[in-house]
Amino acid sequence: MPCPHNEITIVQRSQRQSAVAAAAYQSGEKLFCEYDQQVKHYPEKRGIVHNEILLPANAPPEYADRNTLWNAAEAVEKQWNSQLARRWVLTIPREIPPEQYAVLVREFCQQQFVSKGMIADFAIHDPHPPGPNPHAHVLLTMRAMDEHGKWLPKSRKVYDLDESGERIKLPSGRWKSHKEDTVD
Repeated sequence: MPCPHNEITIVQRSQRQSAVAAAAYQSGEKLFCEYDQQVKHYPEKRGIVHNEILLPANAPPEYADRNTLWNAAEAVEKQWNSQLARRWVLTIPREIPPEQYAVLVREFCQQQFVSKGMIADFAIHDPHPPGPNPHAHVLLTMRAMDEHGKWLPKSRKVYDLDESGERIKLPSGRWKSHKEDTVD
């Protein structure tokens, strides 16, 4: 019986992590990180059978280049504790033929993420093809793209309203508000 596994984490600058390094690891490519001016490369990584970047229609075409994409995603984040990317590792059932792995992951990413404006960079790993552990690494941008190819904010401030549709004033003189995430 299949034993599904998936792990979702956030690539965080406060943990000394890098979206460029994560992309280099999952793709097997040598990438240069502009933030720390270091080459990210994992030559010992084996079993990468496919990798691909999926862009929404409004994304700049230069983001099809992995190095450009992840350096741009890191550059827009200014804080020392910024969240840089979402990282998802999911198992691919061994019952699926290997030639369908990329189609399956591509369709899933297109439907769940790219259609909502995020950029998905995925790689399929099968360490010993056909091995006992086929899995996909999906790296997602934290921010979506607007219709002009610009990064959107991660959240926005929304004022709370009373029954008559008016903003609620707090004793401090400020308006009551909350944050809403722009990307799930």
